[in-house]
Amino acid sequence: MTNEQYIQTHKEDDVRRLALAKHPEGIDLQYCLQQIEGWQTARRKLPRWAGTDGVVFPRRLSLEQCSSEATALYKARIVERLLPEGRDSIADLTAGMGVDFSYLAPLFERAVYVERDRELCDLSERNMPLLGVENAVAVCREAEEFVLEGEHFSMLYLDPARRDKDGRKVSSIEHCSPDVGSMAKRLLEISPLVMVKLSPMLDIHDALTRLPDVAEIHVVGVDGECKELLLVMRRSHAYPIRHVCADLGEHGSEYAFEGGKAAAPTISPSIDSFLYEPNACILKAGIQDSLCKAFGIGKLHPFSHLFTSDKKVEGFPGRSFQVVSVSDCSKKSIRNMAGNLGKANLTVRNFPSTVAELRKKWKLAEGGEDFLFATTVADGSFAIIHCKKA
Repeated sequence: MTNEQYIQTHKEDDVRRLALAKHPEGIDLQYCLQQIEGWQTARRKLPRWAGTDGVVFPRRLSLEQCSSEATALYKARIVERLLPEGRDSIADLTAGMGVDFSYLAPLFERAVYVERDRELCDLSERNMPLLGVENAVAVCREAEEFVLEGEHFSMLYLDPARRDKDGRKVSSIEHCSPDVGSMAKRLLEISPLVMVKLSPMLDIHDALTRLPDVAEIHVVGVDGECKELLLVMRRSHAYPIRHVCADLGEHGSEYAFEGGKAAAPTISPSIDSFLYEPNACILKAGIQDSLCKAFGIGKLHPFSHLFTSDKKVEGFPGRSFQVVSVSDCSKKSIRNMAGNLGKANLTVRNFPSTVAELRKKWKLAEGGEDFLFATTVADGSFAIIHCKKA
């Protein structure tokens, strides 16, 4: 049995069990298990890669760190908007497994894949033609060295490694590798457009102090979970910055805000018929207060990040609920409410107790069609808002 035959036979099987099971002589078991595990991950994360015969998958860490197909396609749409023409060349300076590269490269006449890891470069040279990327040139080099060679590009793309030499995650852009902040001036000298992918755990404001000429900030999520930050630098860009929060899930949304700090929110003196909770991307970007003007809604409290309106608004970037009732936090009110419900989905916003503490205190099971929000309202008092999905 060949390696490929073994992989095809067992591609749906549990990799841990395969590792312990008896296997045919003559196969490279480590390679086969890596390919089976890689295909199983790609089937969910990278359908096009998983559905392409002959693609070889790298080690687990590269697959864990790579973009998903959904977020890679989103980057391609940004490029098509920002560069409707004149897409002569692109260089991905930290190409890694090459997922983002495989979606960006076809938009340009020439595409250079730059990666310091020789194994990943070799995989890229094999995989890119299979994926339909015929214009790629692979260069095994450090990004810092490559940008000193003097070649100019229509666009540069970077996804700095977010782990130190010991494999620990880092929390600042200056500790990423390469340090884009120290390279930024040179990057903008050789390209008028630079896109940088960062972890959603990194501080946006810290990144802005280290990167010049930021024109756009994209906070990208999938099904309500933040996946990555994208900062777009444009040579000699003039303020303001465009913020875009995009949720790419099945019921996703996209919301854009241009400017610096949003205007002060409109505080609602009461809780009206509908309640709104912004998605994680909006909160990460810190532009939730701009929703008041954009949707004609009021905020319950400056720090609660919940909104309300008398009539339902369409297209809100987050969850929408219809208010059933509002209770104070007296023991009697809570006893009646929790006793009548038995179970509910519970969220805490600007409230002195955690979800776990309240569930235990109220003897409230999780789940069901009812939603409770424990929060602070305009006059500074606490309230429990009982809702149903709108």
